Amino acid sequence: MGAKKSEEFTLKDNRIANYAKALSHPARISILRLLIQKQSCICGDIVDELPLSQSTVSQHLKELKQAGLIKGDIDGATVCYCIDEKEWKSAKERLIQLFDSYKKPNHCC
Repeated sequence: MGAKKSEEFTLKDNRIANYAKALSHPARISILRLLIQKQSCICGDIVDELPLSQSTVSQHLKELKQAGLIKGDIDGATVCYCIDEKEWKSAKERLIQLFDSYKKPNHCC
């Protein structure tokens, strides 16, 4: 979606779309599951767990970080990633609100 088009939507809708984009790849879901399981993780550990190259894992981490779902701390040559609790909670609330807003109509199409 072009920058001009995304500006026509609400900030809330753009945030939900960014979360959905970040969650749209199975490798990213696997990375999130690893971070949830381990509480924190060094990038090299993630590469050891997934059938992906270092550069591919780094790209997926970048997408998750841009969406705000994870954060990373640089420690020398390594980066330690973990779930960003504040943004995770926000994503959960926004996605639940979206799904909960559906009410079964009286008639169906």
